[in-house]
Amino acid sequence: MIGSAVQNLITLTDTIFLGRVGEVELGAIGLVGVFYLMIASIGYSFSKAGQIMIARRMGAQELDKIAPIYYSMLSFALSLALLLFLFMQFGGDYFFALFVNNQEIYTACIAYLDYRSAGIFFSYAGVIIVALYTGVARTQVIIYNAIVLGLTNMFLNYGLIFGKWGFPEMGIAGAGLASTIAEGLAFIIFVVYILWDKKNRAYGIFGHKALIRYTESLGDDTIDLPPPPPKINLTIIKAQLKLSMPIVLQSVVGMGSWFIFFIIIEDMGKTELAISNIMRAVYLLFMIPCWGFASSINTLASNLIGQNKLEEVFEVTTKTAILSFAVTMICATSMLIAPEFVLRIGTDNLELIQKSVRLTGVLTAILALFSVGAIYFNGLVGTGATNQALLFQIGCVIFYLAYIYVVVHLFSCGLEMAWMAEFYYWIISLITSVWYLRSNRWQNIKV
Repeated sequence: MIGSAVQNLITLTDTIFLGRVGEVELGAIGLVGVFYLMIASIGYSFSKAGQIMIARRMGAQELDKIAPIYYSMLSFALSLALLLFLFMQFGGDYFFALFVNNQEIYTACIAYLDYRSAGIFFSYAGVIIVALYTGVARTQVIIYNAIVLGLTNMFLNYGLIFGKWGFPEMGIAGAGLASTIAEGLAFIIFVVYILWDKKNRAYGIFGHKALIRYTESLGDDTIDLPPPPPKINLTIIKAQLKLSMPIVLQSVVGMGSWFIFFIIIEDMGKTELAISNIMRAVYLLFMIPCWGFASSINTLASNLIGQNKLEEVFEVTTKTAILSFAVTMICATSMLIAPEFVLRIGTDNLELIQKSVRLTGVLTAILALFSVGAIYFNGLVGTGATNQALLFQIGCVIFYLAYIYVVVHLFSCGLEMAWMAEFYYWIISLITSVWYLRSNRWQNIKV
């Protein structure tokens, strides 16, 4: 479950520690954290196209076609990471200057981004490996890797933010550096594992299924050398881009709307922004099980189609949605039973916690819809109907932004009404996704 929520896990960890520093840092991580999630989601969304293609090949038992998909994904992702790194390094300050009015929050955002931007290379390369192992339904290593990443980020956050254990006291900049180092370590572990893993030879990751003997003149000795890995295939990259662009745009539109949401909340005041970031931290925590199920249904739906079991796709999606709802609501119940305890995830400021309690009921309702709606939406994406999913996403976001503007700017309502935008967003997403899956219009889509 954890593997598909790595960036949420990092942002959550950063928020937990910065919530102990001050309102400015808590407000800043809300804005820059969502911004970086938007950047990271581009790479993750691109990798989902590869994941769907790999799962489809696994279902059809076309194992020799997996390696070209993997290498094509990796080459494009790293090229994209370089462009986005340059944008964050040289354009990040101009970008935030357009939206952030509070100078203290603006300065904190840039301090975090200066160190966090380098992590994009590890993030993008890592999600490609995640796509490979998720696509072939071997996710155990992803879970272990995410645990290592989370623990490392916690350790370094404590040391670098507060200046503990001989580390310099860097504040919010330390959170950015800690997250980047943690991602780098997680990526190294992935590389070691993929080199050690003998099972991936069946997919031709390092060449053909079996090693080919190459004879070198070393006196009377000969040695075995593996053949070179498959070459990058531009045709496959084009196919991945065609499939992934709607998914990428979905993520940009979705995360972009969340970024705008927090920009609007910042106009309400520093305290309102801090409260919203506490709720976002809790939201991210309770999202983790559902994102795991959502990633799984991407693979399951595509695999079933590869096996020509089209009639089982909706049934499996529904069963996954029920399981996701049950797990999410079991976790979310704690928020209703002991709200003050759960809200300490975001801060230890008792005044902010008391002001945040009134939003727990709204967030519980949001999580109930999210836990089901996200599954059906990702089941739709898993069928390859990414263009249709994008249209649904755009429709949801248009309503979402219009609602926030009217509620906050025209009627000056409070945070409860502003956060209800998420509730209505997932109602629309759930209805449209279920309708399209039941229509069977996706059955003729080729991936």
